[in-house]
Amino acid sequence: MIMGLTGGIASGKSTVSALFVNKGAKLVDADVIAREVMLPGHQVLAATVRHFGQDILFPDGTLNRAKLGEIVFRDPEAIQTLNDLTHPAIRQEIRSRMQEMDTLEPERLIIVDIPLLFESNLQGMFEEIVVVYVPREVQLARLMERNNWSKEQAEDRLNAQMDIELKRSKASYVIDNSGDLVHTEMQVAKLWDRLGLL
Repeated sequence: MIMGLTGGIASGKSTVSALFVNKGAKLVDADVIAREVMLPGHQVLAATVRHFGQDILFPDGTLNRAKLGEIVFRDPEAIQTLNDLTHPAIRQEIRSRMQEMDTLEPERLIIVDIPLLFESNLQGMFEEIVVVYVPREVQLARLMERNNWSKEQAEDRLNAQMDIELKRSKASYVIDNSGDLVHTEMQVAKLWDRLGLL
């Protein structure tokens, strides 16, 4: 089974993905792929630099994510341009890795962690979708603490994504990650059993 996993920023998707992997699932991580396409020498990074300028690079040619973030996160058009430059290559690589894993081990659960799954309209790729949920005020507090951001910076990032409550309403399954790790582990174990996974 191939299952999409998503949630809001700072909801704990990586934690939940890791719990599934610990139980024996395979993982395709869109964030990892998104970083790979932005490595020096990749055509996606080259196209991004052509559009947004050399200022988004460090002197060694690697991407200055903070600088790019400053440019795009307050400008919906710039976000759309960045998505248009990066998403086709990321989607292609996600599909390729999903298919490879499914061919090698068709009986194994494959979790595909995609932060912007609904925003990118990718729900059709999956039989089931798990949403990792925390209330918006928890997202906000975690973002401010984790990234040392002001409330305004954190809200800008939250506002760039689909509202967490809407994501929750679209889920096949919800893992509530607003409690402690034990609470989250129990929910993952329960879902694992419900899906009849070995």
